[in-house]
Amino acid sequence: MRRLLLAVLLLAASLAQAAEPGARRVVALAPSLSEIMLELEAAERLVGVLDAGPRLPALAHLPSLGRYGQLNLEALLALQPDLILLWPDSVGPAMQAQLGSLGIPLIEARPHSLDELAGHLASIGVAVGHAEQGERLAMRMREGVRALAARHARAEPLAVFYQVWDRPMYTLGGRQIISDALRLCGARNVFGDLDLPAPQVSVESVLARDPAVILVGEPGQAAAWQDWPQLSAVRRGQVWEVPDEGIERPSFQMLAATEKLCKLLDTAR
Repeated sequence: MRRLLLAVLLLAASLAQAAEPGARRVVALAPSLSEIMLELEAAERLVGVLDAGPRLPALAHLPSLGRYGQLNLEALLALQPDLILLWPDSVGPAMQAQLGSLGIPLIEARPHSLDELAGHLASIGVAVGHAEQGERLAMRMREGVRALAARHARAEPLAVFYQVWDRPMYTLGGRQIISDALRLCGARNVFGDLDLPAPQVSVESVLARDPAVILVGEPGQAAAWQDWPQLSAVRRGQVWEVPDEGIERPSFQMLAATEKLCKLLDTAR
């Protein structure tokens, strides 16, 4: 009798698992995509991640698939994923093509705006069987975007230079999602006319565009700009560190990081 009961329970559990919607073995090829899985309360479906800097503690136990730009395809295939979440810039063009040829369902997520990011939250939620959580996050994201745009609008957008790296110097192009975050804050990316996600620029080109604010990722980068007192941002004391590194990870938490950025830019002259 006990054996029969156990067999029935095991069969019921197996059927329930089989009926569970969405992908059950997911690999995330960017920290932002791993973070989205946590935000969707779907972390138990993650089986491997691509590393790029320190991991969140909740992801510490997962197998590594390599580092940014260096995906270990054999390790990925060994995990037998039924869904690949891909940030296209995390691997090279050849590897992107190879991933697309595997026959494994793949979602590319490279939103150019926070509104597009809301759509990705919803679509990934559906794909991993957490549609309700995805729709809820998407709705909150869109409401937050509207509120930020209304609260921080300026008659004349604030000119901002966003420095990604210093040697060589890289910034952000106009289609990069942080440019949209700046727009919501009543600002504009002074290199917003460039299409590349991370174009290389010169000090001379920054001088020519004369931003009112310079945003940097590290204190040393801020100090280096003091050699150029003719810049409006330097003259006004408005060379600032980005207040929250989450602004560079397109997941739901980027909304809160954008709000912190908006509050900082509100103090600019």
